[in-house]
Amino acid sequence: MGTNCSSRARISAVWDQTADVFESAAPGSPTPQTQKFQDFSKKDALSHYRNASRAHSLPSMADENTFYPIPVLVWGTGNMGRASIRAVVANPGLELAAVVVSDEAKAGRDAGDLADLGRTTGVLATRDADAALATLKGGGAVAYTASGELRPEEAAVDIARALAGGAVVVSPSVYALYDPRNAPAELREPLEKACAEGGSALFMSGIDPGWGNDLLPALVSGLASEVDQVRCQEIFDYSTYDAEDSVRYIVGMGQPMDYEPMMVAPGIPSMVWGGQVQLIARALGVEVDELRETVDRQALDATVTTALGDFEAGTQGALRFEVQGIVDGEPRIVIEHVTRITNACALDWPLPPDGGDGAHRVIIEGRPRIEINVEATDEGGNRAAGGNATAANRLVNAIPWLRTAAPGLYDGLDVPLLPSTYLSKQVG
Repeated sequence: MGTNCSSRARISAVWDQTADVFESAAPGSPTPQTQKFQDFSKKDALSHYRNASRAHSLPSMADENTFYPIPVLVWGTGNMGRASIRAVVANPGLELAAVVVSDEAKAGRDAGDLADLGRTTGVLATRDADAALATLKGGGAVAYTASGELRPEEAAVDIARALAGGAVVVSPSVYALYDPRNAPAELREPLEKACAEGGSALFMSGIDPGWGNDLLPALVSGLASEVDQVRCQEIFDYSTYDAEDSVRYIVGMGQPMDYEPMMVAPGIPSMVWGGQVQLIARALGVEVDELRETVDRQALDATVTTALGDFEAGTQGALRFEVQGIVDGEPRIVIEHVTRITNACALDWPLPPDGGDGAHRVIIEGRPRIEINVEATDEGGNRAAGGNATAANRLVNAIPWLRTAAPGLYDGLDVPLLPSTYLSKQVG
């Protein structure tokens, strides 16, 4: 579908107005982003629009060297990997190029089968990461979804390899990089070097931590005239979460009450969610004086049987913790988790508004008081899968923007949440 004359005229007018805004907003020496914008001519923009239209994609005006659709490698096919494959296939500006798996039983299977697409893609999973990266031809993107909870250093090495090769990378795998400005130098600097070497960009995010406690609370705070506290909650029944080892040993469900779950070992909540507190503070224009942690646990009154097996009476059935950002002596920014193995446990703690398996909630205490509840379902009505899908879509849909960005590490406040282009593919 080509661009007609009226479309060209509208784009020309918008280009003139936008260029004026950039020039007025960036006096003196332009930033790398505005310089790239100013160097990109109106003729280039029209040509780029035509190319994007042929691919049923939105145009990117900042990088004339980006071609559509963008080839994407999905690395890992677990909870996030399955959702990422579906996200890539649904985005008209992206093309699934390769899938990397670690499980020998998955090698050679079609990506559509692994992701429950209901159809084949022609892309077969491989254990050969080098061959998969070669399909990107020194560009494209990698959705790195291999677990990094217990292997963050190895995950960072994989990610650096992709960045240095010229691919932009999106990933949920290394929590310390959700807030790259405050990430440890020994973790951040090799990735910055890889970005510079490959001319690439990295965006690390999820849902909680992720958009549920950076972009969403920042957005909702703008609907209030007075903000006294921002509280972000994840409230979930983990009985349907497809990661039994994590549920039992990291979260501690079904363990004796004297067992210390890794998730809430001293300092771990602040390591994982402290960056999100700092991002909210940055959005609100305040400084966090310190981070505080609170933890509470409740035991099961009776044995329960779930898809993950039995959880015995007297063992941990619910876990609740907070990471508090202290501002002027008060907990002004709070990230709270309420996690159960059954909704019959800890009934005096917060529950999803409909009594279902899970929700993400943002509460703005102020004037007016605002409460937003987000519930997502996928893979047969599973809310854990729905949450994973929103995180995967946030990451994958950021790829076109990242391909136009200056090399470097980006966070959830840097990367805009772009409208879906899926419908344009269906009606184009």
